[in-house]
Amino acid sequence: MKFKLLIVLVVGLASRSQSSKKNNESGEEAISASQEKMAGSSASSEAQGVYFVNLKDGDKVKSPVIIQMGVRGMSIEPAGKVSVGKGHHHIIIDGTYIENGQTVPMDKTHLHFGKGQTTDTLKLTPGLHSLTLQFANGVHDSYGKNWSKTILITVVK
Repeated sequence: MKFKLLIVLVVGLASRSQSSKKNNESGEEAISASQEKMAGSSASSEAQGVYFVNLKDGDKVKSPVIIQMGVRGMSIEPAGKVSVGKGHHHIIIDGTYIENGQTVPMDKTHLHFGKGQTTDTLKLTPGLHSLTLQFANGVHDSYGKNWSKTILITVVK
């Protein structure tokens, strides 16, 4: 009889321990999933890349347009030398991003901010314009699509 009682106690305690362990693991998984979700949402709001500080897609603006440029995940450095994790901004007017490793052209629609500038004023004609912010290294070789941001703005009279 004592042996049967001992077996029942051991089985009961083992069952309870497993149930408690499962509940604890579920709780830990829920906490872990919640932490990952929070980290993911803060990471997405702080994603690496370039962004327009003061403009957003669809804005209606008057010319001259003040442009403020930002970057997360790299540092701004004037053109001249190539440093890992560093570069400078370019704005492409009515064009698209430059493929990774390709040199950003230098013309009236591809503006270079090789001194490390983060603000500029653009005179744009009335109408719809795309603005692409492109980050590139010290010799103007593009960091590609992941380091670009395109928005459409409408310049009003």
